[in-house]
Amino acid sequence: MEWSLERVREMVAGGMQSVRECESSAVGTAFCLLLLFVWYCYRVGREHSAPPLRGGYSADPGRGGGPGSALISPEVGGRGKGRQSAGVEEQNGFAYCHSPECFRCIHAGEGLNQRLYHSLQDYAKRYTWAGMGRVHKGVRDQGRYLSSRPSIQKPEVFFLPDLPSAPFFSREAQKHDVELLERSFPALLAEFESVYHHPPARAGSSLPPGWKANSTPHGQWWTFYLVNQGTPLALNARRCPRAWRVLGQLRTFIANNVFGNACFSVLSPGALITEHYGPTNVRLRCHLGLRVPSGCELVVGGEPQCWSEGSCLLFDDSFLHTAFHEGSPEDGPRVVFMVDLWHPNVAAAERQALDYIFTPGR
Repeated sequence: MEWSLERVREMVAGGMQSVRECESSAVGTAFCLLLLFVWYCYRVGREHSAPPLRGGYSADPGRGGGPGSALISPEVGGRGKGRQSAGVEEQNGFAYCHSPECFRCIHAGEGLNQRLYHSLQDYAKRYTWAGMGRVHKGVRDQGRYLSSRPSIQKPEVFFLPDLPSAPFFSREAQKHDVELLERSFPALLAEFESVYHHPPARAGSSLPPGWKANSTPHGQWWTFYLVNQGTPLALNARRCPRAWRVLGQLRTFIANNVFGNACFSVLSPGALITEHYGPTNVRLRCHLGLRVPSGCELVVGGEPQCWSEGSCLLFDDSFLHTAFHEGSPEDGPRVVFMVDLWHPNVAAAERQALDYIFTPGR
């Protein structure tokens, strides 16, 4: 092609004419896109404001299916019950508590499913339904899920469907937090020694300040809580500043809902904690061994594991589990530092919604 000034002028003029011819088409296209955007916003707004939990929910609080059914608190839930006594009843061979302090107990028979339903609705109106598929499904069908679970895994308050489950999890599941806890082993052990060997709180008491005795069929089991069911214990936290600082550095600690706990847990020689289930499958319970004599074992879902000093065990306490110390009195107590971490497959949006739904005191 031969280039010249006249040829360039002709090409520019042709381009200008093409732009003028396409101008009306471009305006029409932009207008159509704007209409599509407005229509999309309208549809999304209607979906988010409409009640999504169609099909109702199970309000049966009974043992067979209601999530408000009260089971014995897990080992570090602060209220494990072993022998039948005041506030405890035996059902199917397992011990169930009715403590006025326990989230599961005070909500039993009070339409927990209804409150979950309305709390989730309120959360979605304030924020979004995006990413709420499993939470919505779990709340809607909670009674059915809990009543149909196999006896080996039976969370008593809330079951989130479609979560991978196993009695024990690899340390890789929460690698950052596990490594942080293990690096903090010397500091945590030192603070345990400080609060454990403190003189009793009052005359006639065998326990130092801040410690709680839990019922067991054999031996003694004590807990010292920094966070109990999502509520910080300020006095205990002040006495363990390094442990409190570690909790603040954990990325997956459940700090804002009733499923979150952190404590020192002590089993005396000869102690046995009755088999029981935890309240939910959305968490992993982490035990950092501080003092582990021989003869101590944790059994989850029929699988036995032994603690190790300075190492973490991750397990799903919604599986039937028990712990015992068969050592001699000379061996001393078994001591672990326990924290509740999010299950690695619970997404960030689901964690935020569950924090809202299960806020302490809601």
